[in-house]
Amino acid sequence: MLQGGCHCGGVRYEMPSQVVHHSLCHCRDCRTCAGAPMVAWAAVKREDFKVTGEPQTYRSSEHATRAFCGRCGTGLYYVNEAVLPGLVDVQTATLDDPEALAPQLHVQVAERIGWVTSLHALPEFERYPG
Repeated sequence: MLQGGCHCGGVRYEMPSQVVHHSLCHCRDCRTCAGAPMVAWAAVKREDFKVTGEPQTYRSSEHATRAFCGRCGTGLYYVNEAVLPGLVDVQTATLDDPEALAPQLHVQVAERIGWVTSLHALPEFERYPG
């Protein structure tokens, strides 16, 4: 089992290490909700996903509900019965060990920010450059 949670520790979750899929989503909805150029999501069966604490929810579209910590604001998971029936999509950057699951595919690339495809060419620093 994998564990994760929000930045402040107020909401925690547990999920299986065997996931339905693990994708990097480039859609505008995910980007604006997360404030990030893409979001990593792992889909797990709803009955295998356990939450402790009291996440807040936000209805981000007609069928989608996003859960987050009401204290620190960390986005945690997404439910959309129309697109992912019976599944919970978990933001895997919130895993205690995000290295435990490698993404398998990119989705919604029609909405990808153009400069994302050239990120590999940027200079890299071990820590923030001084």
